[in-house]
This record gives sequence, structure tokens and C-alpha cells, in this order.
Amino acid sequence: MKEFTLEELSKFNGKDGEKAYIAYNGNIYDLTGSSYWNDGLHMGMHEAGIDLTDEMGSAPHADDVFGEFQVIGTLAK
Repeated sequence: MKEFTLEELSKFNGKDGEKAYIAYNGNIYDLTGSSYWNDGLHMGMHEAGIDLTDEMGSAPHADDVFGEFQVIGTLAK
């Protein structure tokens, strides 16, 4: 598995044909193709290409939602 820095992750923002990746609890998830992440934006509030770990506390869903997405790497510390 590839290790991503935050700078590398930011390139995968789902815009202009890029893949949409996010980090959560140290894992990198590929959200590309999810209808909930059109153009790298989720519900008009969350952008792809970032670490969403701190933002999940206010989400209306649990983190098990990530179970349907592939882990493609880890976030560098």
C-alpha cells in the first residue's frame, strides 16, 4: 500500500477528472465514482483530498460507511 502525505492526498480532490481520495483514521479511501462525492464534494460540505478524521464527529452517519470503499493507502505521519 502506498503512503500518502497530506500534500499528495490534496491532488486527489475529485475535480477535473482526478480521483477522489480522503483520509480517515490513517487510511486513504478511494471515493471515486460514489454518487455522494460528485466533483469531489460531499453534501456541499466536505471536499475530497483531505483528512476527514476530525470532521466525522459531526457527521450524521457512523464511520462504518467507509466499509464500502477500498483502502488504497495510508496517511503519512
